[in-house]
Amino acid sequence: MSGLFVLFLLIYLMTLIMNLLIFFLVLTDYHLHNPMYFFLGNLAFLDVSYSSVTAPRMLFDLLTKSQSISIPACLAQLFFYLSFTCSELSLLSAMSYDRYIAICHPLHYKQIMSWTVCAQMASMAWVSGCAISSVHTLLLLRLSFCGPTSIQNFFCNLPHLIQITCSDPFINMVVIFLAGASFGLGAFLLTFLPYVRIFSTILRIQSNNGKLKAFSTCTSHLTVVFIFYGCLIFIYLVPTSSNMFNINKLFSVISALINPLLNPLIYSLRNKDLMEALMRSYYHLKLIHA
Repeated sequence: MSGLFVLFLLIYLMTLIMNLLIFFLVLTDYHLHNPMYFFLGNLAFLDVSYSSVTAPRMLFDLLTKSQSISIPACLAQLFFYLSFTCSELSLLSAMSYDRYIAICHPLHYKQIMSWTVCAQMASMAWVSGCAISSVHTLLLLRLSFCGPTSIQNFFCNLPHLIQITCSDPFINMVVIFLAGASFGLGAFLLTFLPYVRIFSTILRIQSNNGKLKAFSTCTSHLTVVFIFYGCLIFIYLVPTSSNMFNINKLFSVISALINPLLNPLIYSLRNKDLMEALMRSYYHLKLIHA
């Protein structure tokens, strides 16, 4: 357990440092004050919040070798985990729309993606996540959990709580299906449909350099989207039978710990503007302390 504790601690600390660094750069460097980096700053803050819901408790359990959690604490963890997950789904959709306007309607980009529109889209992402999570958490309060039960995961999640209830979860299952069919499918379509127009627009560009430059602005976002949705599919859509518990645990850990670390790596390593902003901040701090 000590080796796993050290590994998870290092991943969590790197996640905090890298995401908070991106958030700080977007907040302070005026070169990054545009819609794309506004959404990226929101994504970085979401990733810090997202990982902080699960990682500290996982580290505490590994350090103390405790494997128990109260029902109220479990529901609280579930509420914030679902809220940040749904918010990230909405935010990834907003980022897709931003790339669509930038590539397909570049002359009208500043007019369409005004700061008011960006703030409204980001606010809707946070509010929608909180609303969806509140519905599921409140419905779980009507269920009974009889005696000590075991959750086959490192943290509390909706499918596992449904499995251990001793009440009839029919209403919960209906709401989960309706929420998945409406909010989940809606976010999926709003994220991927803009890329149909984006790719068709890129293919009409005459120069190869122009095509590569346009496509490079989308690859980071697409990579994050595929990893995020891939994990969610394994967590929520693959049946959690006895022989799938370990796979479900693996993708839950990837979703909770690895994804928030990968996102800043994917964006920062492929992004010249962020690296230049980092160098400007470094030289500015160096001048202050000189």
